[in-house]
Amino acid sequence: MKTTELPRWATGFVLPVLNLVSALLVAALVIHLLGESPTESLAILIDSAVLNPEGLAYTLFYASTFIFTGLSVSIAMKAGLFNIGSEGQLYIGGLGLTLVMLAFDQTLPALLLIPAAMIGSALFGAGWAFLPGYLQAKRGSHIVVTTIMFNFIAASLMNFIIVKYLIPEGQQNPASRVFSSAGEMPRLGEWFPALGDTPLNVSFILAIIALAVYGVMVWRSSWGYQLRATGLNQNAAHYAGVSISRMIIVAMLISGALAGLGAVNSIMGSTHYLSLNFPAGAGFVGIAIALMGRQHPVGIFLSAVLFGALIQGGFDLSLEKPNIPQETFIFIQGLIILFCGAMENLYGPAILKMINMTRTPAPVKG
Repeated sequence: MKTTELPRWATGFVLPVLNLVSALLVAALVIHLLGESPTESLAILIDSAVLNPEGLAYTLFYASTFIFTGLSVSIAMKAGLFNIGSEGQLYIGGLGLTLVMLAFDQTLPALLLIPAAMIGSALFGAGWAFLPGYLQAKRGSHIVVTTIMFNFIAASLMNFIIVKYLIPEGQQNPASRVFSSAGEMPRLGEWFPALGDTPLNVSFILAIIALAVYGVMVWRSSWGYQLRATGLNQNAAHYAGVSISRMIIVAMLISGALAGLGAVNSIMGSTHYLSLNFPAGAGFVGIAIALMGRQHPVGIFLSAVLFGALIQGGFDLSLEKPNIPQETFIFIQGLIILFCGAMENLYGPAILKMINMTRTPAPVKG
């Protein structure tokens, strides 16, 4: 009997691996055209981003933010929504965190200040995602159009707020003042000296917890069943008693909150102040992570680590190989998005055909 759908092991493992290998092969060709050895470059990248303890710490630091933005996009995808606004929600989440810090970092102890700032980042991120979710649920506005426009609005709004209100008097740097030490997330290097003086902090542990909570809520709860039902077939979910408009709004609120929490790692774990353009594209990387990770907790984690390794390893590789500019790895990220999204159907039918061929019984001889 022929199957019409790919099994879970194929969609969750084989397709992502094939897409990644395809992207890396194209990247290897580009590196070769730049006059460098692809194998030597890959060895340098792996050593810098994975094998070196301090390099691995930087990889996991970048991955911590990417996990939150990947979860942000994934939870919306499970509801059938393509939230492209995680970048703006991350940006506004950083504003919420900063306002809490500026108001209370001189009075509250770290035990209260850090959770309060995290709540502020989540609330502001959720608030920025609410209106696109409401417009989709109540007015039928397309979520892709509204969320991508909200990214531009967030960038302009943050530019105005930072420049107009947050720059300390007499300073030229477009950033808020530095927070007090009570607002610094504890760094893992304090407990694991091998990690060195790197910005890897407790946000990484929080990201792992968020992955676990996401997995339980989506696949082991009645609400998660309703969420997935909404994403698969809104008409069927409606007849089953699910309020589609409420589910859309709630999914977008959670999506925005997760994106906002990504600011905790970047600001409280590293810079300790709000700077202009601090998201640096992390919200858009979350889209690639959700696609490549198949919205599964393990897949999201591995994809986030991969993109973190590309950033860390790419930086060191560009220093050792001047012919390979840093922008090459932005190109590689784009290739991964391309192969994981637009070109998914390139391999899917071929794998399905091979599966059916192996399952077809041999003809019986008369």
